[in-house]
Amino acid sequence: MDDKHLDSLLPPLRLDRRGFIATAAASGFCLAAGPVMAQTAIKTDAKGLTAGWVEVPAAGGNMRAYRAQPQGGTRLPTVLVVPEIFGLHEYIQDICRRLAHRGYLAIAPDLFARQGDPTKYTDIAKLQADIISKIPDAQVIGDLDATAKWAAGHNGDAGKLGIIGFCWGGRFVWLYSAHDPKLKAGAAFYGPLRGKRDETLRPKFPVDIAGDMHAPVRGAYGAEDTGITQDDVAAMREALSKGSSAAKASVIDVYQGAGHAFHADYRPSYRKAQAEQAWERMLEWFSQHNLASSAQS
Repeated sequence: MDDKHLDSLLPPLRLDRRGFIATAAASGFCLAAGPVMAQTAIKTDAKGLTAGWVEVPAAGGNMRAYRAQPQGGTRLPTVLVVPEIFGLHEYIQDICRRLAHRGYLAIAPDLFARQGDPTKYTDIAKLQADIISKIPDAQVIGDLDATAKWAAGHNGDAGKLGIIGFCWGGRFVWLYSAHDPKLKAGAAFYGPLRGKRDETLRPKFPVDIAGDMHAPVRGAYGAEDTGITQDDVAAMREALSKGSSAAKASVIDVYQGAGHAFHADYRPSYRKAQAEQAWERMLEWFSQHNLASSAQS
């Protein structure tokens, strides 16, 4: 679906310069995520990086995004970073900086901009009702396309495109792998695999798209996740085994002793050993699928 068609379906991105700066200043953690474990949260500096907010032309107007890349780098392998439902808060910005220190142009678009700002919410149920439940999959896919296009024109290598997502964003890793034939690889951290379909908003889930996948995905799921069950994982593995060549090349790792959001180092759900192993496997996965950067060992 092109931007012109999306323009007719989506509300405009009403983000003027003053609004962009004010919204971008909200860089702390989202209170709706629950207690923040400040003593645990990883803090990655921007030394040697170009990091900060940019504006990406998208359907309906400009969309803000957080971008980090090695300073002075050109033709960089690019990773689209898709956040949890909590928006572009500090954890997601830090993910971008971690990737940038490994040689990537990492960019997290504000996929919630038309519906609201998740970082302003303190109640997760209200956040779900007001914003998350109203976001169409087509809107997200279109905005990811726009972000990839922007990155390719701003020091990114269009031939080396990857995607990583967490929770809500992990689902879109799978969906985007069935959308963009230029994608090289994806990494889905505990993204929902099955769910209630909605013809308008969420017509398909990852278990439905295995036959259409263009790029292999490595999934990271917690054995103790009560929301995304091991039955869900088994169903996805079955679908992958009958899917495209990219689907068959995909892998789902299940981490014992970990539940949902085990990589979220600012939350009580964080499990250090499992999170570090999943991160290293993700880097190896990207390298294996032509997304290696010169900064990686």
